[in-house]
Amino acid sequence: MKKLILTGVLAVAGLTATANAQIQKGNWMVGSSLVTSNFGLNTGGGYQINLQPKGAYFIEDNVAVGGYVNLGIGKSSKDSSTRFDYGVGALGRYYLSPGEQGVNNLLHHGRWFFEGNVGVGGYSISQGGNSTTGLDFGAGPGYSYFITPNIGLEGLVKYAGVTGFGNTGLTSNITFNLGFSVYLPTSKAKQVINDVK
Repeated sequence: MKKLILTGVLAVAGLTATANAQIQKGNWMVGSSLVTSNFGLNTGGGYQINLQPKGAYFIEDNVAVGGYVNLGIGKSSKDSSTRFDYGVGALGRYYLSPGEQGVNNLLHHGRWFFEGNVGVGGYSISQGGNSTTGLDFGAGPGYSYFITPNIGLEGLVKYAGVTGFGNTGLTSNITFNLGFSVYLPTSKAKQVINDVK
């Protein structure tokens, strides 16, 4: 019984120690965003669901760089054509420190961040609709609420656009993303990779 209690105390102490270390240099972030709604800024904008897996490495405290993949499907109405979105590219994140510019650490369990991405992407529309492939880009603020020291639920409002070489030029919209991220210290990331092998 003493061993069980001691193990529990050490586990809690370990989680508490990593609570302030998720976004330090050398750690990894992996996760995904699910775009739950999308309001088009161009004619014909409508409802869209996208899945965007992403991964990043913290090159400095509060600064992560990595990559993303974007896959999506949507319709503007029941009888409209289906739209398929795709993209791949690089992303960067900057997390605001609690004292930075008067930013409060909401409930002491989260951090505000700014995310930007750039890559290759586009969309195609079934039944002969317009399509394009070209530069995929986006930027916006977000918030990560840590439900555990290493798992954050995230909300992100992002301006996203594609400027391409297909039937249309620039298309853009505002997306509201919900998702999660897992923050792994380097030693834990190596352990997870070795466990998979």
